[in-house]
Amino acid sequence: MKRMIIPACAAAVLMLGAAPAFSADAKDNWTKNCSSCHGPDGAGHTKAGRMAQVKNMTDPKYQATFTDEQAAKQIKEGLKDPTGKEKMKAFGDILSDADIKALVDYVRAFQAK
Repeated sequence: MKRMIIPACAAAVLMLGAAPAFSADAKDNWTKNCSSCHGPDGAGHTKAGRMAQVKNMTDPKYQATFTDEQAAKQIKEGLKDPTGKEKMKAFGDILSDADIKALVDYVRAFQAK
């Protein structure tokens, strides 16, 4: 019985350690899905960003206006203006919850730069 427990525990540890490798890299997700509007640095200095009036993610004062949960919800569900027009598409069908959480962490790091 003891011979089975050790390999099973070892396998579980290896699987847990490999779990982060299954989700896409946050920087890659940012580049692929966000940077065309928000810019590579999060400042929003792109043509699309100016047209959409995106906020500067490098500004700590702006970042203080929302929680991680609010940011994740917005990434997942998208953003519409008061008239119902889409300002940011939803990524809940494209990104996993783990990918979204990693993306929120990535955005939070912009303010420290």
